[in-house]
Amino acid sequence: MSDTYHIPVMLQESIGALGVTPRGVYIDATLGGGGHSRAILSRLGPEGRLICLDMDPDAIANAPRDSRVTAVRTNFRFIHNHVRNLGYDHAVDGILADLGVSSHQFDTPERGFSFRFDAPLDMRMNPSAGISAAELVNTCTQDRLADIFHTYGEVDGSRKAAALVCAARQRRPIRTTTDLNGAVAEILPPVAPHKTLARIYQALRIEVNGEMRSLEHLLTGIEKSLKPGGVAVIITYHSLEDRMVKNFFRSGDIYGRGNTDLYGHRYEPFTVITRKPVLPGESEVMQNTRARSAKLRSARKNGERS
Repeated sequence: MSDTYHIPVMLQESIGALGVTPRGVYIDATLGGGGHSRAILSRLGPEGRLICLDMDPDAIANAPRDSRVTAVRTNFRFIHNHVRNLGYDHAVDGILADLGVSSHQFDTPERGFSFRFDAPLDMRMNPSAGISAAELVNTCTQDRLADIFHTYGEVDGSRKAAALVCAARQRRPIRTTTDLNGAVAEILPPVAPHKTLARIYQALRIEVNGEMRSLEHLLTGIEKSLKPGGVAVIITYHSLEDRMVKNFFRSGDIYGRGNTDLYGHRYEPFTVITRKPVLPGESEVMQNTRARSAKLRSARKNGERS
C-alpha cells in the first residue's frame, strides 16, 4: 500500500523513540495506512513480532502481509485483552499509537469525516458499529451538543452553534455534511471559516467514537502490556489528548493525581523520556499540513509494583 493512503507523521522520530530491537515484540495500536508498521517491521528480525490494531476494516485489509505480523480489527481500548490472548502479557517491548485520523478516512467522502465533501454525516471509525454523527446531531440535547463543541472542539460560540444545529434539525433532519455546514453557517467567520468547521467536526468525531474514553483505556492497557523497560510512544493532535498522555506518563493517572499504596508511597509506572513533546519539523509540516498540530511523547515502563 502506498503512503497516499496515509502519510505517517513523525515517522523517524517515533520509530527512533521506540528503539526497535530485532527480536522484540511491538504493537502499532493505530495501524491506519501502515507506514509506522512497515518501518517497525523493517527493523525486526525473523523472530520479531508485530501486532497491528485498528477498528477500520479498510486499514486491516491493507495490513502488511508478513508471517511476523498479527493484524486485529479492534478498538485499541482493548489492547491488553489481545496482548494477553496472544501470550505477550507484560512482555511487549514497545507500543506506538498515532491518534490522528488517517488521510484515507478524511479523503474518502462517504466516511463523512470532512466538511470538504457533500456526503453522509457519518464519522465512525468502525462504520458498522455505534451511532453516526448524523444520529448524534439529530438526537442530542442542545446543552449536551454545546458541551461537546466546547470541550472537544474549543469552538468559539459553542452554545450558539448548538442552537443553530437544533433549529436546523427542526426544519428537516441533518443527514449530510452539507446540511451541517449550512446549519452553522451563521457563526462561521468570513476569514478562514474552515478552521471553525474543523473544530466542529473534530468535536463530533471525538464524541461519536468515544475517543477520550478509549484513550484512557489504551493508556491503562499499555501499562499492563509493556514489560519493564518497554517503551510507549504516543502522537496526539489536540490539547485534551496531550494532557491525558502527559499526566499518565508522569503519574499513572490521566488527571495527574498519582497513585499511592497503603503506606503513602507513590506508584509511578513510567519514566518520562520526553520532558517536552517532540514537534514535527517545518519541512514535514510543509509536506503534510495534517502534521502541524502533532505532539509526540514517550515514556519507559518502570518495574512492577512491589
